[in-house]
This record gives sequence, C-alpha cells and structure tokens, in this order.
Amino acid sequence: MRAGVVVAAQPGVEDLAVRAEELGLHSFWVNDTPMVHGDPFVALSLCAKATSRIRLGIGVTSPALRSAPAAASGLASLNALAPGRIICGVGTGNTARRTLGMRPTTAARLENFTAALQDLCAGRSTEYREGDRVRGIRFLHAGAHVNTADPIEFVVAALLGPKAAAVAGRRGTGLISFGLLDPTAWHALHDTRRHAAQGAPHDPDSRADSYVVTSLHLLDEGEDPHGDAARDVTGHLVLSLLAFTADTAADTPAFAEQLGPEEREAVRRLLDRRGTTSTAPDRHTKLYPNYLGRIAPQDRDLVLPSLMNTLDLVGTRDDLLARITTLEQAGVDELLVQPVIDPPTEMAQLAKLLI
Repeated sequence: MRAGVVVAAQPGVEDLAVRAEELGLHSFWVNDTPMVHGDPFVALSLCAKATSRIRLGIGVTSPALRSAPAAASGLASLNALAPGRIICGVGTGNTARRTLGMRPTTAARLENFTAALQDLCAGRSTEYREGDRVRGIRFLHAGAHVNTADPIEFVVAALLGPKAAAVAGRRGTGLISFGLLDPTAWHALHDTRRHAAQGAPHDPDSRADSYVVTSLHLLDEGEDPHGDAARDVTGHLVLSLLAFTADTAADTPAFAEQLGPEEREAVRRLLDRRGTTSTAPDRHTKLYPNYLGRIAPQDRDLVLPSLMNTLDLVGTRDDLLARITTLEQAGVDELLVQPVIDPPTEMAQLAKLLI
C-alpha cells in the first residue's frame, strides 16, 4: 500500500513536504478548514516550489467554502507550479462548515461543484450559476498563469453514507475517508461507487484511487497499546469524533446513537469540560479550538480504547501490517497518516513500515 501524510497548513509546512519526499512517501496533504488552520493553497504553493516528485493534496475543500471558479483557479495555479502532482479532495464540508456553526451542503451541490472543477481544470467550459443567472465560463487565458494540460486528480470525501460514494462513481473520481478502518465499510463504498459509475461518462485521464486518513503508532516491546504515549499520538482523531458527535447530537441524532454507552458518556464529559451544550448556538466556538491538534493531558481519559481501535492504527509491526493488508484487500490504495506529536519521526515510522 502507498503511504502519505496530512498536516495542518502553517508556516514551515514546506519543510515537512521536503522530508516526506525524501522518505519516499507518495503524497502530502493539507486540510482546508479556514477558521482552524492556515490556507491550503498558500501552503501547497510553498510545498510545490520546494519539492519535485511528491503529490500534493487538499483534503478537502467544499462548495460551501469556495466557488467553483475560485477553487479551480487555485488548483490550476498549483498545477502550474507542480504539473500533474495535484490532488483535490472535495466534500460537503462536514468539518469546515461545522467549525463555522453551519451545516454541510448537499450531495447534489457537491456533485455540481465537482463537475465544474473537473471541466475548468481540464480547460473546458462549464455552467456557472448564481441565483437565477446562469452563464458559461472557462479560463480566458491559460498560458503561464494556470495549467489545464496536466491532469488533476479528484477524490470525493465519503464516510458511511452512500450519497458521496455515488457522486464519486458518476464523476469518475476516487474516494477519501477519515478514520474508516472497517474493510466491510470500504467494500460497501466501492460497491456504491461502481454501481453509480455504470453508464456514466468518464474522463479517460481521471484516477479513481481510495485514501484513508488515520493516525499510526508502532508499539515498543511491552508498551501498553492504550497508554499515554499511544493516546497522545492518536487522541486528536478520537477527540475530533467526540467533538463532531457533540456538535451534531441535536440535528443528527442517528450518528450519536451508533455509539455505545461509554462513548456517549465521553461526549457528555467533553461538553461539560468545554462549557457548552449540544444545542448552544455558539457551541462550535467551544468544541473546535485546536481541532486535530495535540490533545491536552487532562483529556487523555476521553481517548477511549474502543474509539482508538476504531479510528487509529496502534499495534506491533505485525499487527499493523495485518490490518493494512486487510484494508488494501478492501480496495484502499493509500494510507494517509495525520501526525501531531513529532511529524518528522512519525513520517519516518510510516515510511519504514510501508516503503
């Protein structure tokens, strides 16, 4: 299986991209969460100039954040700096919208956005709508400004619901998912994508790879798989799930209902510690600070073993390779690790394991 990393956009990110390339990793991604992290287009511009081989991804942007012309301009500009190395993840904005206190957009809008990006980034015209006004648009001058000749890879963000996977099938794109380490769930996503792809027109240059974002901790001999070290390395994914569940409990109760009693109690404790409730209008300002950042020691107890086992890869070398092989057999092409404690060391650990 291929290996890559996902980091927050911030000054110095290009140094991590250089190190990832030196280690032989396949891709380097940054998040697009405007009120939490830096700008991914700025970050990847620096990475594009500092590297020559590694693929550079945005994971993920959304029509609820950016218009298609603006996003396409950013992507095609990156493609001019790093020809043929750009990957764009697109989604409904579950995280990026929630951190604004808003709900994500619809699958229909996601599909229109994806289609427009595919057209514009390939140098084709597309339909652009604002209210009742519809116009055909295209890049009016390419040249040195943007690159529409080399293909950009698109992937649609999907978790367990079939709608996003169906969009990927109809648009001929790949998939990206966050913390989805269940091979059965991956089989279901791929079945949905294949079914939706039947009869759909596809760009012959498009790719349809699958990526999963997780965290990874290789245990030392005799180390507790749920000890402080493991919780510190993997806890950011667990707390992100708890925060998302706390935030959506009122408007999407079915998500919280999938959790067991211990997990629901952890959600309740998180709300108490952050001084908010699942219905407070400003809860997003309390739940999402330091989102996907290093967890505080006092929150280690919220990093439940059950959630670590679900979202993260923790184990001995043999344990990890066995789980990764199962994911690969389920159709996952690339493992994306999100390091927060010591990114260079965690990237080296990933490279040693898979390259």
